[in-house]
Amino acid sequence: MTRDQSRLAYAAWITICLVWGTTYLGIRVALETFPPALLGGIRFTIAGLVLSIWLRLRGRPLPPPREWLPLAITGTLLLALGNGFVVLAEQWVPSGIAAVIIASSPFWMSGMEACAPGGEPLTRRTVAGLCVGFAGIVLLVWPRLSATGGRQFLLGVIALQGACIGWSAGSIYSKRYARPTDPLAGSALQMLFGGLVMLALGTIIGEWSRLTLSPRSVAAETYLIVVGSWVGYLAFVYALQNLPISTVSLYAYVNPVIAVLLGTLLLNEPFGMRVVGASAMVLVGIAIVRSRKAETPAGVGGEPRKVRREVVT
Repeated sequence: MTRDQSRLAYAAWITICLVWGTTYLGIRVALETFPPALLGGIRFTIAGLVLSIWLRLRGRPLPPPREWLPLAITGTLLLALGNGFVVLAEQWVPSGIAAVIIASSPFWMSGMEACAPGGEPLTRRTVAGLCVGFAGIVLLVWPRLSATGGRQFLLGVIALQGACIGWSAGSIYSKRYARPTDPLAGSALQMLFGGLVMLALGTIIGEWSRLTLSPRSVAAETYLIVVGSWVGYLAFVYALQNLPISTVSLYAYVNPVIAVLLGTLLLNEPFGMRVVGASAMVLVGIAIVRSRKAETPAGVGGEPRKVRREVVT
């Protein structure tokens, strides 16, 4: 990867950190009138369909049929499961707290990647950073579990862990098997496939009868399509193809800070010393993971093995 490509990849990562921190607020507002499955289904179907049409009008072909199955699997894991569970959870969990809980996705992503053949090994410093970040999440959610409405809150927390698993599995699968000839066209089909799965689910469970529209929720859904899907998701795909997965996963540590601030300022969501302390622990986790030095974990028989160094330019 050239220096310019490296800079562009890290610019894409910064875009993810900023943009996806705002989508938790957008989801919370859109849920005022959109049922969960249809919210995601309409969002990603429109985003994928419009992007596909735009590419074709510019003379760029869509991925060949042989690439459709990996793209469909990736779209289902990342969007229908990963994003779908976030939307489900935000019915019961404030947007800022949901974003902080999603910060546990690096734990799932790094662990699943380390278990995969040829995956990036975990280092002691990485594990320490992830543990500090996860401890912050526990500090945030534990008191709420025993409060009024704790059962629904717990369901939301479980759904968010399902989102982490789906997103982590989709990220790893995408990096290994879903590498389309044209990443932009591949992203369009991923969104389209993921959106169609969610639309089908919403139709099966009868959500169309509960769908109503308001200027506020439609504006939020439009924001999710344009900024969250077109800008954020395409930046994520580019970063995933050009940076180590352990680096890309760190966006989940930055998103909560933005989401908590927006939720507090615009929706009057809970904010106190516990939230501040938990968020600070998450940030400490980022610092530990980002400052780690390359280590040489033992291979078979205790012999050291070489690991890829992460170069930040």
